[in-house]
Amino acid sequence: MTKTALITGSTSGIGFGIAESFAQKGYQIMLHGLEANGKEIAQKLAQRFNIKTHFSNHNLTNAEDIDRLIELTVNTFGRIDVLINNAGIQHVSPIDEFPNATYEKIIAINMNAVFYASKAAWKHMKNNKFGRIINISSVHGIRASEFKSAYVTAKHGVIGLTKVLALEGAPFNITCNAICPGYVKTPLVDNQIKDQAKSHHLSETEVIEKIMLKKQAVKDFIPIQKIGEMALLLAADDAQTITGTNFTLDGGWSAQ
Repeated sequence: MTKTALITGSTSGIGFGIAESFAQKGYQIMLHGLEANGKEIAQKLAQRFNIKTHFSNHNLTNAEDIDRLIELTVNTFGRIDVLINNAGIQHVSPIDEFPNATYEKIIAINMNAVFYASKAAWKHMKNNKFGRIINISSVHGIRASEFKSAYVTAKHGVIGLTKVLALEGAPFNITCNAICPGYVKTPLVDNQIKDQAKSHHLSETEVIEKIMLKKQAVKDFIPIQKIGEMALLLAADDAQTITGTNFTLDGGWSAQ
């Protein structure tokens, strides 16, 4: 039986890297994102790996739209086996200058959408007696950094929700785990570099060396493909006892 994975925020960055990993293993994939050429991205992935894909740009700040995304996935592929809550946004600012609307949007996309998507997928996974929910948190889900109040709040919240879903899902063979990467070179991080440079009055090279990778023992960005490999491990049939856990790929950041 061919399994289906829905990956939010999967038309670029970490999400697309995860989609490539799952495509290599023959998963049917619902890609989701805001890129204008998202449909084309999904079609090209399908052609490369000879799999079935579909694309959606449903609004993750709206609970009803998230419900529709889950239903579209099930209607298109017949089931949903793996839900990877990856979509996220970032804003860097001192708290006294942090726009309220930006805070609320970060919480909505980075944390609330994880709840709504998991809730909507739950009944399908429960009926199938199989489900793998993988939440892409961050090292900022277990550690804090200055000027990232909304992001750190959301990612910590995702860790807590992960544990609750693991407990509730155990009787139904539904697992829930979180992956907590350090810095991965993506368009999101490229924007953070620019924002940090502005906030700290540094060059972008200095931001990478003195701020971003300063806390990592391994002074390099985390390879996207390693996150995909970890997600595949957690999605496996025989991973039923791996649940409620955070997996850090952070170059030793959280070891300190």
